[in-house]
Amino acid sequence: MTYALPPLNALRAFEAAARHLSFKLAAHELHVTPAAVGQQVKALEARLGVRLFDRLHKQLILTAAGQAYLPGISEGFRHIAEATSQLKPAGAVLLQLGVHGSLDLRRLELEEFRSTHAEIGLRVLQPAGLHELVEGKVDLLIARGLGRHPGYRCERINEGSGLGDWLMAPEGTADCPEVVSFRAWLRALPAEKPRANPRPRLVGISGR
Repeated sequence: MTYALPPLNALRAFEAAARHLSFKLAAHELHVTPAAVGQQVKALEARLGVRLFDRLHKQLILTAAGQAYLPGISEGFRHIAEATSQLKPAGAVLLQLGVHGSLDLRRLELEEFRSTHAEIGLRVLQPAGLHELVEGKVDLLIARGLGRHPGYRCERINEGSGLGDWLMAPEGTADCPEVVSFRAWLRALPAEKPRANPRPRLVGISGR
């Protein structure tokens, strides 16, 4: 059976915006800009041929069509989340890695990590940020920023100064075997070269 579905990102934008009745709060949840959420919702409305929100001054209101559409979309996402949570990746220990939305996962060579670390079941959440790490939704985070957060061990990926990509883990779990293994994996990857998809390398420690 072929399902006629709108783009998943547009549905996520609509569902988050409808729950919060705010493009700004939806953007914070999805780690994108409010403008990006607004554009996704607008594209979804154009695809469906119906208006899902009334955009008033500093206020977002669901139309009758939006109110009717939301429960089914939310329920669908709930079923997907539950089905995903029941899947157990190979490995005796589960490591949940969060990654910011703009990082190309190919840089991390995760399939090779999985094949050489059969004892670790690696699951990736993207996009993810400090919020997911603080709430315990991920064990380890690759975040974009300055990389200095009290209570977290922060190690920069690749050389440079200012904003960059950082590997972050709570101080209390930063030396767990699975976290140590992933940190060592990043360190062992070849140094960055000037090419389209550079590989990362940990070059320093901050925030300890």
